[in-house]
Amino acid sequence: MNRPLLVVLGAATFAFLAIVFFWIFKLMVFDSMKADMVSAPNVASFIHAILESNRTNYTDNVVVKLQKEGIEAHEHWKDERGVPLPAQFLMESGRLVALKDLKFSFRLASLTPIYVWNGPNSNLERFGLAAVQKDPAQPSYGFLTKNGVRLFQAIYADRATSQACVDCHNAHPNSPRRDLKLNDVLGGIVITFPVGE
Repeated sequence: MNRPLLVVLGAATFAFLAIVFFWIFKLMVFDSMKADMVSAPNVASFIHAILESNRTNYTDNVVVKLQKEGIEAHEHWKDERGVPLPAQFLMESGRLVALKDLKFSFRLASLTPIYVWNGPNSNLERFGLAAVQKDPAQPSYGFLTKNGVRLFQAIYADRATSQACVDCHNAHPNSPRRDLKLNDVLGGIVITFPVGE
């Protein structure tokens, strides 16, 4: 065999082996990285657990204690002496998080909202709210694209966990429902965040 042919064959063999080893290495690293990733539903469940815990903590350790001091939680807390209702506390926290421009949001929504702006913002939300209304133990998940960003959305049932929730919703002049009972599903906690970045 002549020398130039050997050089070409050697270079081709080297290139082929380099490509094979590159892909083996890349697949091994990717699988390793993939094992370290947390799924979008798990991330949503972590966020939901934090939101739920903060709301319960606020209710038990702020609202209840302040009531004993004569300071009430009520809807018009910004204009009158008082503190936000637990639902408003969650909504206000969500508004403040949205200001950080993380493409991450959470809010309360309902198919029967007291205020129209708390209704579903999309067909995905409408479907998710209907799903958690039907089966409150199972969150609803979906993907959407907004402004070129792929987002994951989870909706968890939001229940009337205290008699105060029930009484307020049933008595509110804007409420479309007057038949709510303790532990009924009022709507959902909608959590949305970017994926695949």
